[in-house]
Parts: sequence; structure tokens; C-alpha cells
Amino acid sequence: MAPGQAEAAAAPVGWNETPWSPSPCYPDRRVRSLDPSFDRYRVMNAAVEKLAGGLRWGEGPVWFGDQHCLLWSDIPNNRILRWDERSGAVSVFRQPSNFANGNTRDHAGRLVTCEHGARRVTRTEYDGSITVIADRFENKRLNSPNDVVVKRDGTIWFTDPAFGISGDYEGERAEPELPQNLYCADPARGTVELAMAGIEGPNGLAFSPDETLLYVVASRASPRKILSFPVGEGNRLGEGRVLIDAGPGGTPDGFRVDEDGNLWCGWGMGAEGLDGVRVFNPAGEPIGHVDLPERVANVAFGGRHRNRLFMAGCRSLYSLFVNTRGC
Repeated sequence: MAPGQAEAAAAPVGWNETPWSPSPCYPDRRVRSLDPSFDRYRVMNAAVEKLAGGLRWGEGPVWFGDQHCLLWSDIPNNRILRWDERSGAVSVFRQPSNFANGNTRDHAGRLVTCEHGARRVTRTEYDGSITVIADRFENKRLNSPNDVVVKRDGTIWFTDPAFGISGDYEGERAEPELPQNLYCADPARGTVELAMAGIEGPNGLAFSPDETLLYVVASRASPRKILSFPVGEGNRLGEGRVLIDAGPGGTPDGFRVDEDGNLWCGWGMGAEGLDGVRVFNPAGEPIGHVDLPERVANVAFGGRHRNRLFMAGCRSLYSLFVNTRGC
């Protein structure tokens, strides 16, 4: 989204039937320490807030501090939504969105989006026009780009599983032309390079604060895992290792990293005590959990100090102020 860009006409976003009531007291019991080290990240008088509902599958939240708003995807409804920090209003930012999934910003503040429908990664320019960052590799169409991050050097890293072409609910059914890979695009050079092959269902990804490690969710491994790859010269990835084994019922999806290197991971698939956001320290040990009545697909840090955690649940959008800042 760019200054002066026309916003789509507002559309109502209703409250869904997910059971919800605000915490009646502080501290909010939905925020749980699994290890004493998590206590320092809790804000005693901050509670989980529900900001919007009525989604079919929420994903890809991204914060726009200069416009005091959050954008996030509602994939099956083929739209990107906008939540306004000052008014609390929710409107439609873009529809159709080409079944947009993951979103981020580049270092010039432009929106970068993974599109299932068009099978591409795009950048929204300041004037609202769309630039294609990647839609092919070795003259073959990408599958359905899923999640995306931008490195400090301007390169754009994205995962490309086949989820969006496996049916007609979150995209258009089609036969894959490529394996499910992780890619690195360099808009300055106009290149798209294979960063890593062989990840089982590559999904959410994020860099460590110093960008020496890249974390990637293997969402079709059994159990699901978060892998850690060292980042070498020329953005070459070294041999990966399992940082987090999600175990029975664990379903990491999208995640973000805070200034201390902790991973705040969208989590759950209906299992008791697992829905919400699970927090891991840099060693991969679980230290905290935010309980929600539904699975969370992805998260983002926002607000003036990037200390507000936005959580895109499958049907709703939530937030929580925490005592750390997102990278």
C-alpha cells in the first residue's frame, strides 16, 4: 500500500461464531509461561483483544506504521483486508487479490505479496501499480508462493508449496510444474534463484535478528518441523538442522522473530491447549503460549514500538501487547 493509493470500497467484516470474551481481569490467563524465562515478555495489564472476525482463512499480516494500519489476507474470500489502528475499522484493501497469502514490506516500505491465484510474488508500487518479482523459475510456472521475507540486502525470500493449486478453494486447481522449493529473488538484478530444495511443504519463514540463520517450516513433515539453515556468503544456505520438532498435534505455520531471537509461531489445529501462538527461544525450547479459540496461521509485530503482536487466526484477527519488539 502506498500514500495516495485508492482503497477498495469498505465491506463489512462480521464477527464470527468463534466463542470469545475478553479477559475479565489481569493478568490474562490466556498468556501462559511454559518456562520462567517467558515471564519477562508478558505485560501484566495487557490482554488479548479480538479485532475482527468473519474470515474464511486469515493469513499474512503485515504492519504499516506510517499509515497506522495492518493488512492481512483472507485467502478463500480472495481479498486483502485493512484494520485501522485509530478507528478500529476494518475495510477491504484489495479484492480480488489473486488469492493473496503471505505479505511483507520491502525496505522502501512497499507491499510484497505472495499470490496463489496468479502463482507469483508481486510488489505494490507507490502509485498502486503492480510489479511482478517472480512468477517462473527455469521457464516453468511457480506453484503457489506462500510466505515471504525481505533481507536487509533487499533480496526477497519466499516458499513455494503447491497448496494453492491443489484445489479451487485457495486458488485454482492445476498441475505443478516445479518441485516445492524455497527461492531467493533479487529485484535489483532481476534474478530468481533456488535457495533450497527438498523441504517437505515449505511454509512460513523468517531470519534470525542478525540474519545469519534462516528458519523455515516443513509443514508436510510428520511431525511438522521448523528447520534452521546457516546463511553464508552470497546468500548460500548451509546444511539445515531441525530446530523445533512440533511433536504430536503441533502445527507451526507462519511465524516472526523478536529482537531477542525468540520465534512467535502460529500454532494449533483444534487440539486442546495448542491453538494460538507458541513461543520458542533461539535454542528451540518452548517458553510461552497465547491461548486462542482457533488456530493461528501467521503473526506480525506492529504498533509504534513493534511491541504489539497481531495474530491472524483462521476466522479472526487478534492482538496482544508484549514486552519485546519484533525484528
